Amino acid sequence: MAKTPIEKILRPIHRFIHQEFTGGIVLFVSVIVAIIWANSAWHDSYHDLWEKNLSVSFSNSGLDKPLHIWINDGLMALFFFVIGLELKREFIAGELSSLKKASLPMVAALGGMLVPAFIYFLFNNNRDSAGGWGIPMATDIAFALALLSLAGKRIPSSVKVFLSALAVADDLGAVIVIALFYTAKIAYLPLIIGVGLLLVLALGNALGIRSTLFYLLIGICVWGCFLSSGVHATIAGVLVAFTIPARTKIDEDEYVSCLNAYTNQFREAIPLKGSLTTAEQHQTIERIKQLSLDAETPLQKIEYGLHPWVAFVIMPLFALANAGMLIDSSFFTALLNPVSLGVAIGLLLGKFIGVLLFTWLMVKSGMADLPQFATWRHITGVAILAGVGFTMSLFITGLAFTNPEMVDQSKYGILISSVLAGSLGILVLRTTRYR
Repeated sequence: MAKTPIEKILRPIHRFIHQEFTGGIVLFVSVIVAIIWANSAWHDSYHDLWEKNLSVSFSNSGLDKPLHIWINDGLMALFFFVIGLELKREFIAGELSSLKKASLPMVAALGGMLVPAFIYFLFNNNRDSAGGWGIPMATDIAFALALLSLAGKRIPSSVKVFLSALAVADDLGAVIVIALFYTAKIAYLPLIIGVGLLLVLALGNALGIRSTLFYLLIGICVWGCFLSSGVHATIAGVLVAFTIPARTKIDEDEYVSCLNAYTNQFREAIPLKGSLTTAEQHQTIERIKQLSLDAETPLQKIEYGLHPWVAFVIMPLFALANAGMLIDSSFFTALLNPVSLGVAIGLLLGKFIGVLLFTWLMVKSGMADLPQFATWRHITGVAILAGVGFTMSLFITGLAFTNPEMVDQSKYGILISSVLAGSLGILVLRTTRYR
């Protein structure tokens, strides 16, 4: 098929966007920009920007919040919505779809959450900062997969699948932790309304409603109810995602059969002279479009449609708004506090010990096998990369602390551990021999 001039111009951009590591690169650039901006002569403008209020109102009612709240509670709800779609897809037909497939990455993820939380607890027990134990529990899937792709092309695909499944299970754990332990005082009326709307979405799924608009409009209402209730609004994103239909309207055989019939109809229609199609051909094209929609699950359609927005808009914006921290000559001295040490050692050492130890126990007990073609050195590299907890760790920091000093201390620990975990993980994987 001949390419138009604009397609030729945009082709390198499309190729870049669809590379698996590009989201991590954009996220990394956003972090660097935030840090440079926060430490520049324009540092006041950095902090002032995110504190500016943005008001959205309708019929004398609405929301008036600082910009960083819109990002952290609004846009990040969309991020968690996509995580919910990924979780549902993995539970239905992915790496978490059976006990045998899910056991190793889920147990490894459990170890990668329990050990870091325990290490943080050791440093912060009986302190005001004790509530931050959830910060070192999370792995940043975008960063981790981007770093894994930079570690070499010869790494077995099963290792990538293992890391992906581990990170997805880790995300599930983070969602549960946020829901149970980082929820503010609950207002029950809006929560009950939100749950009722979720039941409407579930009923719509059961009745066969496949309209994206239906789930979008009611989903926004669910988000507003959860935001008003005190339950963190990002939980609404995950719950709404689980109501999205994940079934096709027709099966593969029926799709192929109908597509062949429509193709023959299109071929047999008498074409007009020139570039226009006949009315019959146009009708056939419309039937093919509807046929393709019926053969596609709404869940996958929405997930694929939102993924670029999450990877290239929402997560970079979140990083830009939250990663800004002051780094001066006293930076390493500032790390010597219980919060920074608990977060840094929890992510760097706790994740490594937890993932590797629990994986070893599963394999040695005969309850699971190592991923195909993977060695223990591969698992060691993955366990180190799991210590890159940037986005999720920053997010939980904002939930755990209101004290600005503790927030900064947590950011210091997240930054230093993520840099070290990423560097060491790449080093281990790039120097691994392949069998």
